[in-house]
Amino acid sequence: MTYRLTLAHINDTHSHFDPSLVQFKVQLQHGQFTLACHSGGYSRIAAQVAKLRQKAQEQQREMLFLHAGDSFHGTLFYSKFNGRANARLLELLQPDAMTIGNHDIDDGNAVLADFIRTVSFPVMAANMDISHEVAKKSGSFRGLENLYAWDEQAGIGRYLLREFYGRQLAIIGITLDQMKKVARPDPDTEFLDAIATTKATVQHLKRHGVDHILLLSHLGIEQDKQLAAEIADISLIIGGHTHTLMGDFADLGLPCMPYATAVNGIPIIHAGKHAETLGIADIEFDEQGRVTQIQGSSHFMLDRHFMLSGETTASEHDYREAQERLASHTGILWDEQDAQINQVIDTEFRPAISNMEQQVLAFLPKTLLHTRLPSRSLPHGSEIAPWVSQSMFLAAKTQDPRVNFALHNAGGVRQSLVQGQITLADVMGRLLPFELPLVKYEIAGDALFRVLESAINAATNNSVIGTGAGSFPYTYGLRYFYDGRLALGQRLFRLELLSPLGGWQPLQRDDFYVGVSTSYTASGKEGYDALLEARWQQALPEVTLPSAFIQLLQQSPTFDPQLPPTVYYTSHLAEMADSKR
Repeated sequence: MTYRLTLAHINDTHSHFDPSLVQFKVQLQHGQFTLACHSGGYSRIAAQVAKLRQKAQEQQREMLFLHAGDSFHGTLFYSKFNGRANARLLELLQPDAMTIGNHDIDDGNAVLADFIRTVSFPVMAANMDISHEVAKKSGSFRGLENLYAWDEQAGIGRYLLREFYGRQLAIIGITLDQMKKVARPDPDTEFLDAIATTKATVQHLKRHGVDHILLLSHLGIEQDKQLAAEIADISLIIGGHTHTLMGDFADLGLPCMPYATAVNGIPIIHAGKHAETLGIADIEFDEQGRVTQIQGSSHFMLDRHFMLSGETTASEHDYREAQERLASHTGILWDEQDAQINQVIDTEFRPAISNMEQQVLAFLPKTLLHTRLPSRSLPHGSEIAPWVSQSMFLAAKTQDPRVNFALHNAGGVRQSLVQGQITLADVMGRLLPFELPLVKYEIAGDALFRVLESAINAATNNSVIGTGAGSFPYTYGLRYFYDGRLALGQRLFRLELLSPLGGWQPLQRDDFYVGVSTSYTASGKEGYDALLEARWQQALPEVTLPSAFIQLLQQSPTFDPQLPPTVYYTSHLAEMADSKR
């Protein structure tokens, strides 16, 4: 007998309730064009999920809609409402379950606890141990029946059971076991080994006759592959965290992986980021819980009107050809919308933030791209992160003339800045949505060498298991040279400090220097442990990461984007690439 399931899934939505601007590269008869339009958002997702649910009901087929974590942060909807808008709108979407992502607990337990208390659906993190929470503290997770966390007495994670054609289907939610390195949970909350927790929970389910086991994961694509390789009895992994787009989108100029990439016979499915796409899969299982067939893709949900730009002016024929290309693509849906969600957004939440959309801070004459890691097209990495570092430096230097440099992590910058007007909403809601205090500190040059190499190694998984590319360092006042092919401890082979008189001078390992970072980085997160060796750390009063950047823009309203590079990076994979030539 076969068991059929329709599955819809999203991940890393980051409070993008409205459609997001997406850009494709399309090769048409008259040349290559950039196709720009808006995709996704909660209203379009709701409309598509409603259609899937209706169709599944008509076909008497089981249907699930799952969220693989990171609902919080990313736009003004979160900055302004602190999770309340997320709870209200996700309750309308009504996922069958959601896993906790690292950004969902970035503001501590209390905000997440309020969210969980407000929604009716299960919120999951089987490896989150709350058994040692301080009794009667404000914002406790204890007593939240729809929180599926670690069960200390049973020695497994709590799981969700669903009726499945006379059998039972289990959903296990798992999150990052390195959570304390990448987020800010309360100190009394622990995160257990993800693989060990999953393995124990799966074995328990198998012993009790449950064969159909879905893993709802916020670990990222590489750890999902590792889970599949080590735990053979998982049926399917629905993942998030790495913003991995799956589907056949190479002809639209997008980096992507094949949908339902399988490891050890276990398919893994992710659905991009920012509610731009909805993953949809038709799945068949056998009696032992193995997936015997899976067909699906991530799906963009596009405006029916779009813009084409290229070296030549697009003709009416080009627009028709592009329209036909999109209409025939298996990963494209259109802009059907849910009226109730639109009304809630427009009446309950949008009025409070519309004023910020109107406050223009500066004009940007060219787009500044953000990438976490350097690449062939951007060999020095992000074009906008160094400007953020400079803003931190200038804000700190105003308060303390001793400041020599600024150091910031790539994950603290969320997206590119597009040519044109920069508004308060662009900065607070999109570029720098984390309102982190700035911290100055005095640290030895030797520790700085180790900080930078450790952060890069963590970002690239070079000799260590990192926490993601978000730890990659960007600087102002420091210039570094890193070769990942060298021995551990020798990869950062040159580090220079910008002289107040101009020019670069070698940084001395025995000397001490004053730097500025966010409170997140200064606390030693994501490979920045050596910053904790500072002689002292002091918070800068009344200045945060976004406010520092806003000050920079206000001082230079015609934003001329020219900064000399400070990142010179050679990947440890470069030698492999050279050998393949």
